[in-house]
Amino acid sequence: MKVQSLLLILFLLFAIPISVFFVKLKSLTNISSQNIVYNTVENPTIKTLVESTINQTKSAVTYDPAYYDIDYPNGDVPANVGVCSDVIIRAFRDIDIDLQKEIHEDMSSNFKVYPNLWGLTAPDKNIDHRRVPNLQTYFQRKNYDLPVTDDANDYIPGDVVVWRFANGRVHTGLVVNAFDLTSQRYLIVHNAGRGPQLEDVLFTWEIIGHYRIIGS
Repeated sequence: MKVQSLLLILFLLFAIPISVFFVKLKSLTNISSQNIVYNTVENPTIKTLVESTINQTKSAVTYDPAYYDIDYPNGDVPANVGVCSDVIIRAFRDIDIDLQKEIHEDMSSNFKVYPNLWGLTAPDKNIDHRRVPNLQTYFQRKNYDLPVTDDANDYIPGDVVVWRFANGRVHTGLVVNAFDLTSQRYLIVHNAGRGPQLEDVLFTWEIIGHYRIIGS
């Protein structure tokens, strides 16, 4: 009986705090989800774009910046790997915009206007479109660029944003229709190393590019 009593006491000491912890954790999760609303997107193309982008957060993707030999056009690295730019590339492919093809064709005719950061002497259809500075150059050449501001209202679903991290590395993500009622701004889908994530990171880093491809 003494042993049973001791076991009961130990159970009460450890099991109850653990259960309370998980209840609190679940409660915090519910509060967080209640702060997010998904605003209606009237434009069917943008609606498909943001839905495709959000769907990427449901798949396991390992951050992998390795060089891959891929198909052309509509080439892609393996579905279980990717970097920040692949979030953008895959989303736009679902609205029939092949950024691999578009950028390769533009670079083939205008190679010298693109950044010379990788020591290349000619376009490379396998990697050029996956490099954020090349995406920026292409978007600017197509007049998709918009002013960079600190007003969250200027960034709407479907917009592409480019940031510079403190270490100088550039990063990109897409604004979706998930709206945070606390911060009063739209969330971003991006891959900064943990696979595609839906997060409130619009003003987390220095914005160096803002682009609107649909509706420009």
